[in-house]
Amino acid sequence: QVQFVESGGGLVQPGESLRLSCLVSGSRIMTRLIGWYRQAPGSQRDLVANIIGASTTYYADSVKGRFAISSDHRKNMVFLQMNNLTPDDTAVYYCNSFPPEQNSWGQGTQVTVSP
Repeated sequence: QVQFVESGGGLVQPGESLRLSCLVSGSRIMTRLIGWYRQAPGSQRDLVANIIGASTTYYADSVKGRFAISSDHRKNMVFLQMNNLTPDDTAVYYCNSFPPEQNSWGQGTQVTVSP
């Protein structure tokens, strides 16, 4: 079973940056589509960005130009660089395959953007 462990969240002010990390075990990411998702309080979990291989990517319209997804195949990790954060980015962030494996959701990492 593939497992995902997220880290790197925190409390930041609007305009600041964070870099999230996702350690993947049980599968190599080179040929697996991996996504970052987020879930704000009272909202559904949405796809933010995904990546397969070294450079094929998708971004939700709300994060285009501000977020960048990347991967390190040697470490089997996926990253999400988040710049110019706004309060609307406040959520728990998760990584998972795309489409997601329902039994593989991790704990996520909390990102809070507040003045």
